[in-house]
Amino acid sequence: MPDNKRSQAITQGAKRSPNRAMLRAVGFADGDFDKPIVGVANGFSTITPCNMGLNELSLSAERALRKAGAMPQMFGTITISDGISMGTEGMKYSLVSREVIADSIETAVQGESMDGVIAIGGCDKNMPGALIALARMNVPAIFVYGGTIKPGHYQGRDLTIVSAFEAVGQYTAHKIDEKELLEVERHACPGAGACGGMYTANTMSSAIEVMGMSLPYSSTMAAEDEEKLISAARSAEVLVNAIKKQICPRDLITRKSMENAISVVMAVGGSTNAVLHLLAIAHAADVDLSIDDFETIRARVPVLCDLKPSGRYVTTDLHHAGGIPQVMKMLLVHGLLHGDCMTISGETIAEILRDVPEKPRTDQDIIRQWENPMYAQGHLAILKGNLSPEGSVAKITGVKNPKITGPARVFESEEACMNAILAQEIRPGDVVVIRYEGPKGGPGMREMLSPTSALIGEGLGDSVGLITDGRFSGGTYGMVVGHVAPEAFVGGTIALVREGDSITIDANQRLLQLNVSEDELARRRAAWQPREPRYQRGVLAKYAKLVSTASRGAITD
Repeated sequence: MPDNKRSQAITQGAKRSPNRAMLRAVGFADGDFDKPIVGVANGFSTITPCNMGLNELSLSAERALRKAGAMPQMFGTITISDGISMGTEGMKYSLVSREVIADSIETAVQGESMDGVIAIGGCDKNMPGALIALARMNVPAIFVYGGTIKPGHYQGRDLTIVSAFEAVGQYTAHKIDEKELLEVERHACPGAGACGGMYTANTMSSAIEVMGMSLPYSSTMAAEDEEKLISAARSAEVLVNAIKKQICPRDLITRKSMENAISVVMAVGGSTNAVLHLLAIAHAADVDLSIDDFETIRARVPVLCDLKPSGRYVTTDLHHAGGIPQVMKMLLVHGLLHGDCMTISGETIAEILRDVPEKPRTDQDIIRQWENPMYAQGHLAILKGNLSPEGSVAKITGVKNPKITGPARVFESEEACMNAILAQEIRPGDVVVIRYEGPKGGPGMREMLSPTSALIGEGLGDSVGLITDGRFSGGTYGMVVGHVAPEAFVGGTIALVREGDSITIDANQRLLQLNVSEDELARRRAAWQPREPRYQRGVLAKYAKLVSTASRGAITD
C-alpha cells in the first residue's frame, strides 16, 4: 500500500463508506481514519496461569496505542496449557496450537488490513505461534510476553510445576508420603505466569528478546509485577514508531539474529523445544537455518546460567541478576553475538547493550562469570546415527553419564511407558523407547514430562536412557533424546526397534545408534507395515496430513 498504510484501503474513499460505517460502530470518529490500525492479539484465557494476566496487559497496550496516535483493534487467540494437558490425550493438541495461533493472528491481521500488530502471549506455544505469524505477514509488529510465575515455596525449597511431576515419581518410589505429595502440589504454582524455570515459555521469550522482537529485559519479568504492565505500554509506543519507520519482522528475524537467539538459548540452558520452534520461525521468515546449525553453535557457546530444570534458580532470579541483556553482553564481548542486528526500537543490539556491564555482578551466582561457566559447551546436542539420520535433540546438562548402552524397553505410547515406570518395571541401564508419538504419528508430538519426571523422582535419571519421536517439556532433564527423525509413523528406524535390542546414546560422540546389523534392519524394514492414522477427522487429522518432520520444525506450510 502507498506509504505502507494498508488500512487506508478500508478507511478512506467515499466508495468505501460502508467499511467506515462499521468502524464507526466500534469507536472510530472522523479524525481516526488516517491513523494506523494496530491489532492487539490477546491470548488471554483462564485455561492456564500463564495467560490469566494477559487481558490487563492487552488493555494497557490498547491505551498506550491510542495515546500514541494509533487505532487499536483487539482480537483473541487461543492457548493450550501444556502443564494441565500433560500426560493426557489432550497434550496432542499442544504443538497443534502453535499453528492455530499463527493462523488465527495472520487471518485477523491480513483480513482486516491492519498496519501493525502487538501480540501478547504467555504459555509455551503462544510465543512461536505469534512469531510465525509475524514473520509470515511482515507488517510492523512486536511481541509482549505475559511474564513468568514466581516460585512456590515448601519446606525451604523453591518449587515449580516440574516439582509436582517429580513428586509423583518420588511418591511411587516411597521417598515421600502422600501428605508431602499433596503439599508440593498445593504450593508449586502460587499465581499468574508461565512455568518458572528456564522451560519452554521462558526460553522462547528470551529468544524473541534476543531477536529484537520484544523489549530489553521484558522476557524475564514476573507476570504479577508492575513493570510488566509498564513494559506492555512501552511496547505499544515502540510499535507505533516502528510503523512510522516501517521496521518489519523480516528486518529483525535474520540469519544473524537467529544465530544470536540460538547462542543465548545455549547460554541460559534453554528448552529442547527451542530447536523445533526456531526452525519453524526461520521457515516463516524465509531464513536459511537447519538443525545442524544448533550443533555448530553449541560447540562454541558455554552454559552460563544456573537455572532449573537441572540447575538451582528460577527465571525471576535471572531477571534480578541482570536478565537476558547481561547474558547477551557477555556473549557480545567474547565475539559470540552479532552486535549489528537491528531491534524493533530501531537500535542495534550493540547500542541496546552499550550500558550493560561486561561482567555479571559478583554478589550473585545465577549468571556465572565467563571463566567459570556451568558447562564449557552448550547443552542441546544434535545426535545422529542409524536411529536418527535426520537428527534428534538431547539435553545433556545435569547428566552424570553422557553415554549409555543398554537394552531397549519398547512402548507404543506415553501411557504404556508411564504405567511401566509407576509399576517399577524399568531398571538401571535400560533404554526406554516411546514411539508413534511424533508429529504425524501422535499426532502432535506430545511432551514426555510425566515419564521423565517419574524416572527422576524414582532416582533413575542418571541410569536410564529414554528416546522418543515425541518431544520433551522444557522442564525435562536427564539422559533423554527427543525429536527422533524420521519418526515411527513414516517408517523411521525407531519403528523397527524390538524389545531387548541394544541401543547406544552417546552425547560426546553425538550418536544415537541401534546396535543391530544392516541385514537385520533391512529384513525388519521389509516386514514393517504403516499404521492407520489415529484420527480420521478434525484438527488432528488435518495436522497429521500437513505436518513435516521434526528436523524441519514440524511446519505445516
